[in-house]
Amino acid sequence: MEGRYINPNAQVDPSARIGTGVVIEDDVLIGSNVEIGHNVVIHSGVRIGSNSKVGSNTVLGKRPSASAISATTTADKELPPLVIGENVTIGALCVIYRGAVLKQCVFVGDLVSIREDVTIGDMSVIGRGVTVENKVTIGKKVKIETEAYITALSSIGDYCFIAPEVTFTNDNFLGRTEERKKHFGGPTLLRGARIGGNATLLPGVQIGEDALVAAGSVVTRDVPAGVIVAGVPAKLLRPVPTEQLLRNQSFYEG
Repeated sequence: MEGRYINPNAQVDPSARIGTGVVIEDDVLIGSNVEIGHNVVIHSGVRIGSNSKVGSNTVLGKRPSASAISATTTADKELPPLVIGENVTIGALCVIYRGAVLKQCVFVGDLVSIREDVTIGDMSVIGRGVTVENKVTIGKKVKIETEAYITALSSIGDYCFIAPEVTFTNDNFLGRTEERKKHFGGPTLLRGARIGGNATLLPGVQIGEDALVAAGSVVTRDVPAGVIVAGVPAKLLRPVPTEQLLRNQSFYEG
């Protein structure tokens, strides 16, 4: 295998297709019919399920590091393997950390960063340039669009939709005082919540089931289920139309 390095202790199915310049360290498992692009680095402790694809110049299984003043670091603990399920697609120039779990049929666009202690449910889509920080849970059939920022300690339920350039936040003290470390927490989106483009969610807010946050809004308090909020700060506008409710969509499985 000229032009690449595969550690003798790595277990790579013979059907895998591997590009040039690839580095595969020890303690790596690669299933059948996996496609690995050029110049990919796969660190030790990575599991890739069958029929998955990894784009060129991507790094899998990176270990976290942090500055001395980081408040949500996990750099000092041993992390479990990075687990990539079956039929997962990962784009080019992505960095996905050790300790993340991508379940079946997840799609990850180019230039995505996914940190440690992140779980992404079946058939979810992580769009181009999205950043998912550590300690985040994302449900099934979620769509997060281009360059959204999902801060650490956030939770996103099944069937949620997050438009481009949405920003999650988790620190009401903006980096000042030790007191802030007692109150860290990102937003929580319950099942079917939708967030419009360029909206900002303040730390700890909960967006109820089937609620909709209009584009450009700043959410400073919890949003009830099934309503639309808009503005800066976001205020109640009206109920979500019946035909838009999750239970009335053909893709909803209950």
